[in-house]
Amino acid sequence: MSPTRLGWAFGATGVVFYLGCMLTMAIVPREKVVVLFNGLLHGFNVDPILKTGVPVGEVVLGLISTFILGWIAGVLIAGIYNLGVRKSG
Repeated sequence: MSPTRLGWAFGATGVVFYLGCMLTMAIVPREKVVVLFNGLLHGFNVDPILKTGVPVGEVVLGLISTFILGWIAGVLIAGIYNLGVRKSG
């Protein structure tokens, strides 16, 4: 398994989820977004911390950091998987 390719796949998937979250917050009323995210987070109340107005710089930083963390996760998963395959095979 290619760690670099899996890293890119995880990073890109994270960015797609981030963009989907941004789109949801942009087009859905705040009350409905709170209900959605409370459900996704198993009842954790996001109402007091939900920020609807986010500066462009924070959005760009969020996209980049989400991609980097996803890439690192993909590389680690593939690398650990490859170590397991080598030792058992």
